[in-house]
Amino acid sequence: MNETYPRYHACGDSGLLVEFGTVIDPSVHRQVMHVYRTLKAKNIGGVLDVVPAYASLLVQIDPWRISFERLRMEIDEVLADASGTEQEHAAEGRIVDIPVSYGGEDGPDLEEVCRYHGLSAKEVIALHTAPLYTVYMIGFTPGFPYLGGLDPRLITPRRTTPRKRVPAGSVGIADRQTGIYSIDSPGGWQLIGRTPLRLFDPKGKRPFLLEPGDRIRFVPILVHKEVPI
Repeated sequence: MNETYPRYHACGDSGLLVEFGTVIDPSVHRQVMHVYRTLKAKNIGGVLDVVPAYASLLVQIDPWRISFERLRMEIDEVLADASGTEQEHAAEGRIVDIPVSYGGEDGPDLEEVCRYHGLSAKEVIALHTAPLYTVYMIGFTPGFPYLGGLDPRLITPRRTTPRKRVPAGSVGIADRQTGIYSIDSPGGWQLIGRTPLRLFDPKGKRPFLLEPGDRIRFVPILVHKEVPI
């Protein structure tokens, strides 16, 4: 931690935003996840919810039970007591394999991504499936994972015109990010494939398949024959 972080910002009378930096960086996210998991484990009275993001954390509280000042003291103590090893461990969640069918109707933008980079479909798929991605945050729609670790050779602009409907399970690329649509929704990401897994099940015992800190691998299960390899 440097001298300017963390920074605390009140969000109304029941939310405290804790900023750890301004960049998407694994070391910053380790600090986010360490505080997130420690606060959840401590079960502090008056803390209602803790929501991690790329480089920040939103803590929702009952102001009648805990003050912002007391909460800040708790967070400062967590950071002061944390070693680098503890923070490293805190960022390491489960490893989840995500099967993906690439190209064709499942990935209608795969050929466009290939043309943009001058790569074959085989090369794009190899680059996309090689990393072990980190789930930095869940957002946009219930269960949508924003993933860190995309190979720089696959950085691709969003579509000029978003689609009105993107099927649930679609795997896309937008600039430096890759992610998975958790429900049918509008979207402007470049779609390169689709997983049969259900990321959001509101009736399930565990509504969300993934959570912040998890790590995922994309595993190709099918490459549509109409896609030029």
